[in-house]
Amino acid sequence: MRADTPNEIVDSLAQVIWDYMLMHQPIQRADGILALGSRDTRTAEQAAHLFLEGWAPFILFSGDTGVTEHTRTEWGMSEAEKFAEVALGMGVPEEFVLLETASRNTGDNIQFSRCLLEEKGIAVESLIVVQKPYMERRTYATFMKQWPGMDFIVSSAPIAYEDYATERISKEETINAMVGDLQRIREYPAKGFQIEQEIPSEVWAAREELVRLGFNTRPVL
Repeated sequence: MRADTPNEIVDSLAQVIWDYMLMHQPIQRADGILALGSRDTRTAEQAAHLFLEGWAPFILFSGDTGVTEHTRTEWGMSEAEKFAEVALGMGVPEEFVLLETASRNTGDNIQFSRCLLEEKGIAVESLIVVQKPYMERRTYATFMKQWPGMDFIVSSAPIAYEDYATERISKEETINAMVGDLQRIREYPAKGFQIEQEIPSEVWAAREELVRLGFNTRPVL
């Protein structure tokens, strides 16, 4: 980030992308909850809350680690195992928790979780997919492509942009991730990874300005 850029300008640009990424889909009862792993354990907390409120009869936590392997180094376990640890600590019974510990990206999360459910003979016609707030839209687009015909909604912890950063997850890291994800929403349909989605001109313009300001550590290679 350029040192001479006021924080309020960066925040206003990031807010435009954040708002676009949220799907605002209402929660509905489903056959299961699929929580996608990451560094943000608030995703696990949201999945646990939904289970404890009775929205679905089980949770499947999916994720080994990201491409940097940062989470496994930090936690000494896979993202799925860490998320399960969080959920169990919140009172989710172990018998209602499933683990998929091999996936390393969103497509893997979906494909490997689908295979696991099939191997265990668990039939599902609907899912609540839980993800980080700013990854709702890309998760939706990937799910539509990778598991066509499944009835699902995407949910995330109800956190505002200005409240998202923590001691572990910086605002700069989050903005870089959003900038990279928006590029993936634009480019991944041509690769067969996601369905196409319209990106409003003002959203893409916000991304371009953030890239100009130095927020471009997560580009599509």
